[in-house]
Amino acid sequence: LAEKDNRICAITAAMPSGTGLTRFAEKFPERFFDVGIAEEHAVALASGIAKGGGKPVYGVYSTFIQRAYDQLSQDLCINGNPAVLLVFWGSLTAMNDVTHLCFFDIPLIGNIPNMVYLAPTCKEEYFAMLEWSLRQDSHPVAIRVPALGLTHADREIATDYSELNRYEMVKKGTKVALLALGSFFPLGESVAHILKEKAGIEATLVNPRYITGTDDTLLDTLKTDHALVATLEDGILDGGFGEKIARYYGTSPIKVLNFGARKEFVDRFDVTVFLRDNHLTAEQIAEDILAQL
Repeated sequence: LAEKDNRICAITAAMPSGTGLTRFAEKFPERFFDVGIAEEHAVALASGIAKGGGKPVYGVYSTFIQRAYDQLSQDLCINGNPAVLLVFWGSLTAMNDVTHLCFFDIPLIGNIPNMVYLAPTCKEEYFAMLEWSLRQDSHPVAIRVPALGLTHADREIATDYSELNRYEMVKKGTKVALLALGSFFPLGESVAHILKEKAGIEATLVNPRYITGTDDTLLDTLKTDHALVATLEDGILDGGFGEKIARYYGTSPIKVLNFGARKEFVDRFDVTVFLRDNHLTAEQIAEDILAQL
């Protein structure tokens, strides 16, 4: 993309290799900015470049974007400048020491006005969202780069995300709907498979795509033939995506179960034990759903 558009530049904060920007730096040294351990400055710089008509892409680890909340809010989102943030390693399983946890970016970024935070489920969707974010000039866009290994799409992927907060109905079912966000989409597929095997339930499977808003039209359609909606997110529950869905259904008869992690600091944990303790295996999620029907 940068070969075709000389407005595109890349920014990092002492994370060039971990964000995959070393090759960009070699090819376009005059358009690559490593600001050192100064995430705050990186966001402000990206906002200024975008305001001036450039196309900045800032690559940052989930755990380190926490340092730049003020700049995200005040410098970037209040001004609505169309900078692009790539948030790497946003996952409960990415890093496991207490100073590098990548649990908290969804509540942090997902609740700032004017921000569009996208959660791709696979390689193809990630690249489609990245290309769209560089084409558009209406919003600051953050993309939560898939963090649980390389997965490929087995369906047609959208290329335009301008109509905000439109979820993708991947499979239409009844009774139970699974809203499986970003990296947890494959987990949602596994839960759907178990529900069919154990209880004959053909669950609806939804790819929310947008962390920062609700698709009210789609959520309303689920009211007609669903008794329970379950949200799955690869982060903490407090202030997260699932709570938006629970709030939306608050006055309706639909039950909502939110699956994610407890709000806590943990240090050097065993991932398998951690996921099991937070009821985040496919088998546990399916059991919890069936217990509520």
